[in-house]
Amino acid sequence: MNDETNLLEVRDLSVHFRRGHGSPVLRAVDQVSFSVAERETLGVVGESGSGKTTIGRAVLGLVSSADGQIEFAGEDITRADHKRRRALSRDLQVIFQDPYSSLNPTRTVAQTLGESLRAEKLATDEVRNRVITMLERVGLPATAADRYPSSFSGGQRQRIAIARALVAQPRLVICDEPVSALDLSVQAQVLNLLRELQDEFALGYLFVAHDLDVVRHLSHRIMVLYRGQIMEQGPADTVYTAPMHPYTRTLLEAAPVPDPVRQAERRLRRVRTGDNTGPVSAAGCPFATRCPHAAPLCRTERPALEQTPAGTTVACHRWRELSTAPTEVAAASTPSVR
Repeated sequence: MNDETNLLEVRDLSVHFRRGHGSPVLRAVDQVSFSVAERETLGVVGESGSGKTTIGRAVLGLVSSADGQIEFAGEDITRADHKRRRALSRDLQVIFQDPYSSLNPTRTVAQTLGESLRAEKLATDEVRNRVITMLERVGLPATAADRYPSSFSGGQRQRIAIARALVAQPRLVICDEPVSALDLSVQAQVLNLLRELQDEFALGYLFVAHDLDVVRHLSHRIMVLYRGQIMEQGPADTVYTAPMHPYTRTLLEAAPVPDPVRQAERRLRRVRTGDNTGPVSAAGCPFATRCPHAAPLCRTERPALEQTPAGTTVACHRWRELSTAPTEVAAASTPSVR
């Protein structure tokens, strides 16, 4: 994608935190660059603490960046003030992880969804019509508008959360683990819905998740994070079927498979990746202490993101050697998304 079609352009973003006075700086996000275009989904995947949720919060202006630049539709919004952020909320929306805590239990669905339309100063009837239209679009009846969140199941609540995000007609939606709290069958339904809505409304998605299977089904491109740094990035199918970075392979092997023998083999491989626990310099690869292929250079020098013949970029000193090693791709644990 070129810059003219990008909704979101993030360059060398860094976000730092301190856990307490005098404590060392935690580099939650460390020089991360990416883009999201219209009708495109960038999947951001990694374990807890990888920085993926922090990236979404930085884009939304909920945390401050220590360095780097965030552009939306060609405008630098890195340090946009509160007034500008309120104006941006129509174009930038979010779907949160937990459908039980993200909806106010004391407000009806119509009140919750209508809040997104207040800035547009619409007539009451028009607000209600848009709310009902969006509820029906996500598969809920018009009568849902006058009910409270406690009347709905987890999957229905997440549909309400999606309707709340889309009723304002945004251009980019941050999806922060939107299906991780749902059953597998409901996950597939919600993923299908998100894909349909993306095509219908020309949406860009920044889709944050810890499950590479889930990310692969919805994403056009995948960015793999570890300790705030990009390990690998590229087309979704390529990253999934031909991963170059040892950490990406570790994530794939962590996905459960129905065959108990293969699952046992995977568990043994995962244990071995944790044996390499020697010290690593702050300038080295963050995965070096867990990587079974780590060389002395990995502990002292941060690998640059390099282009591979497959069209991906990878931050690994040894990716050329490891690219010939066989990789077992897990059978998808998420029901097929069509």
